[in-house]
Amino acid sequence: EAFAGQRVVAVSAGISHSLALTADGAVWSWGYGAFGKLGHGDEQDQLLPKKIEALAGHHVVAVSAGERHSLARTADGAVFTWGKGE
Repeated sequence: EAFAGQRVVAVSAGISHSLALTADGAVWSWGYGAFGKLGHGDEQDQLLPKKIEALAGHHVVAVSAGERHSLARTADGAVFTWGKGE
């Protein structure tokens, strides 16, 4: 029930993790946490969607999950990336 009361407006699936964007501009992630690609400041796996608190205060409008990284674009054009950056 991670999305209780939330409307999911976009999703993106990587090889081993997924991202969801809710109507309020929040980003949620779950899956295999290696390389920090879930955005929670650690490498812990998440079985259920967990809100990425590092993006609080930013209105995200698009997300993309890659193989070992993730991206988010905000309404004002800023781009945030996390995970393996090599």
